[in-house]
Amino acid sequence: MQLAELLEAMMIISFGISWPLSIIRSYRSRSTKGKSIFFSFFILFGYLCGITAKLIEHNHNLAFYFYILNITMVTIDICLYFRNRKLEKQSA
Repeated sequence: MQLAELLEAMMIISFGISWPLSIIRSYRSRSTKGKSIFFSFFILFGYLCGITAKLIEHNHNLAFYFYILNITMVTIDICLYFRNRKLEKQSA
C-alpha cells in the first residue's frame, strides 16, 4: 500500500466516524431538527464520485471499501431523515 492510499483511507475513516453517531441520534430523536438533507445528498454524491474513480482506475484498495461503508451509513441516515420527517408530519 502506498502512502497516498493510506492517507486517503485515513481521511475516509476519520470522516466516517461521525456517521454511526449521526445514525444513532437520528434514530433516537425521531426528529429532523439539526439535519440538512441537502448536505447529506452532497456527501453521498462525493462518496459516489470516489467509488466511481476507484472503479474506473480498477483500484479496489482499502479506501474503496471504506467508501462503500460510508455510503451505506449515509444512505441509512438519509432514510432515517425521511422516516423522521414522516413521523413529524403525523404528530403535527
